[in-house]
Formats: sequence, structure tokens, C-alpha cells
Amino acid sequence: MHQVPDSFAAISLNLDFVRWALLAGVVAVAELWYCYRHLESNHPPTSADETAEIERYQFLGLPNTVTLARGALFATLAGFAGVTPIYSIAWLPSLLYGTGSALDFIDGSLARTAGRQTVLGAKLDLAFDSLGFLIAPVVAILWGQLPMWYVLLPVTQYLFKFGRSHRRRRGLRVRPLPSSFVRRPLAGLQMAFITLALAPIGSARLIEILAVAVLAPSLIIFIRDYLVIADYT
Repeated sequence: MHQVPDSFAAISLNLDFVRWALLAGVVAVAELWYCYRHLESNHPPTSADETAEIERYQFLGLPNTVTLARGALFATLAGFAGVTPIYSIAWLPSLLYGTGSALDFIDGSLARTAGRQTVLGAKLDLAFDSLGFLIAPVVAILWGQLPMWYVLLPVTQYLFKFGRSHRRRRGLRVRPLPSSFVRRPLAGLQMAFITLALAPIGSARLIEILAVAVLAPSLIIFIRDYLVIADYT
């Protein structure tokens, strides 16, 4: 009598592992493809009027390696979108995203300290930030730890990117984003909140209240930034 539920449990665990491996593998391959596609930009930032041939670094360097480690953590996290939440793994998504977010403050510091700031590093950093803001909320929503409407964060983020690319393809003016003392701290706040939301602590009501407080200013900033680059301000 006890072998039937045990068998079903084993099958469920096996299916969870297959789904985790597939999702994590797809994201990891996409990250590596993105890195490979932009390898030619593994060189220091240059001014627009510089005519000398740009010398690319032969190796990725420690800062870019740390950034790729962030990508590996986010890819591992993506696999949990296909996993049934159980107590024994309840802390893993929070630990994965929290560690990846912490590394976001290390790779840039390493690059500045070592004098190895590269265009590739900036591209990877921005791409993995965006990917983390997509994967982590989706996992939290699927695990019932964030309300469904929090998907507005990644949706708005990618709508901003699509709108900017669309204007460039049409030959419309795209103004550069001005520096902001709010953008970076707000991104850090989002990372901290999502890490908390992924953790199996706190009440659902409290998380929902905090989600409103954290999400609203981010949406406002995305809308403001798009109005700026589209020259509507």
C-alpha cells in the first residue's frame, strides 16, 4: 500500500528535475550565446570620435567572469519555475537570486579597481540585470509568493527596451538616458525586495503591501525614462 504513493513521489521528483534541467539549460545557453555574440566588444570604452583600431582583450577577465557567474545563478533559478515547491528546497530560490544580486555590486567594483572596464561587461551587466528582474518575479509568482500583477515589472522593463529599439529601427530620435540618482538605488531596492519575497518567511499580506510600495516607483521611472528618450519631455 505504501509503494504506490512512494512511486508517485519518485516520478514527481524525476519530472521536476527534468523540467528544472530544461529551463535552466535553455537560459544558460541563451546567456552564453549572448556573451559569444558580443565578444568583439571585450575592450575598454572608447570615445565616439576615436579612429584608432580598438584592441580587444584576449581573455574575459575576472569582472566579466563574476558577471557570468551571476548569469549562471539566474539560469539555475529559472529552473525552479518548473519545480513543485517543497520545504526542503524552499530557501534555494531566495539564496540564488540574493547571491546573484550581491555579485552585481562586486563585478563593477572589480572592473574599476583592476582597470578592466569593458563594453562587453556593461552589456552583460545590463542584460543579466534585466534577466534577473524577469526570472525571479516569475518564479515567485509561480510559487505563490508574489501577486500575479507583479509581472508588470518585467513587462514594463521589456516594453521600454522594445520601444527604444523600435524607434531606432524607424530612424526616430532616441535621446540618451540622463544620469539619475534614483535609478540605481531603486534597482537595488527591487533586488532586496524580490530576494525577501522568494524567501519562505513573512505573511502574504505584508509581501503584497510591500510589493505595491516597491513596484509603483519603478513603473513611474520606466515611464519617465521612455518619455525622455522619445523626446516627449
